[in-house]
Amino acid sequence: MNDQAQLAEHFDRSRGHLRGVAFRMLGSADEADDAVQETWLRACRADSASVDNLTAWLTTITGRVCLDMLRSRSRRREDFADLTELDMLAPHEETADPADEAVLADSVGLALLVVLDTLGPAERAAFVLHDLFAVPFDEIAVIVERTPAAAKKLASRARRRVHDTADVPSSDLVRQRVVVDAFLAASRAGDIDALLAVLAPDVVRRADAVALRGQVRAQAEMRGARAVAEETRTNIRRARFAWPALVNGAVGAVVAPHGRLQLVIEFAFSGDRIASIDVIGDPARLKEVRLGLADCAAAVAEPSVRRQFSVQSA
Repeated sequence: MNDQAQLAEHFDRSRGHLRGVAFRMLGSADEADDAVQETWLRACRADSASVDNLTAWLTTITGRVCLDMLRSRSRRREDFADLTELDMLAPHEETADPADEAVLADSVGLALLVVLDTLGPAERAAFVLHDLFAVPFDEIAVIVERTPAAAKKLASRARRRVHDTADVPSSDLVRQRVVVDAFLAASRAGDIDALLAVLAPDVVRRADAVALRGQVRAQAEMRGARAVAEETRTNIRRARFAWPALVNGAVGAVVAPHGRLQLVIEFAFSGDRIASIDVIGDPARLKEVRLGLADCAAAVAEPSVRRQFSVQSA
């Protein structure tokens, strides 16, 4: 196929796929659109006459574009200067782009975007292209400028970080996930009774100075289920950006508007209740946190466990 019109037709059919690749590699819908546009420009300048698999060829170009973008933005990340801005980001039906909201809410998950953001550019490219889109390592090797064996090692190293090993038995991990799901659902709903159902009576909430920024009458430490529940109810907008994740080997949560990590919430548990909550926002502390996907099978938890809570996971 060497006709420009035919190339354009195939590109349009592949646009959704290419945007999906770019979004997972970049974690930004806007940047994904830019990457897809750049892919088209590069494809137009290249000779596609001898290309047997145009979709694979376009995917390779997109991978190269995204890798270049990942490398160039490493020192100019577009993070929010103040967490108070986060409270203004809650989606409104009249202004939100349904397509972008759908992308953010799809099977990728905000937690995966956050964990992918901890990887180096080459690791992220190798993992996303191979594990999520089944691109062969010999093609990935060309993109990351390594040998196929080295590309395979990059993906393997990234996979271990993404699927971090929990420090607790799988049965405990499932129960933790159920509790955290219930806590987050209650937080989004502002449901005091549901929050009290998952908080231990003597629960302690701690937060660093960055996490408290912009909060009215915020305290570094708060004790007691009622006090913590009342405070949590004031954070509904932040809760909308919260997603379960593996935090230092146990189930916790990340607050990540549009996949950009802002807060990590670390929980300690006492049975089926939350005994302590540590809210981390300081960039230096965030770098020390071990993150992974909380991909335990919470959905298969015993029904008796879920029935303890009045709010189901969102």
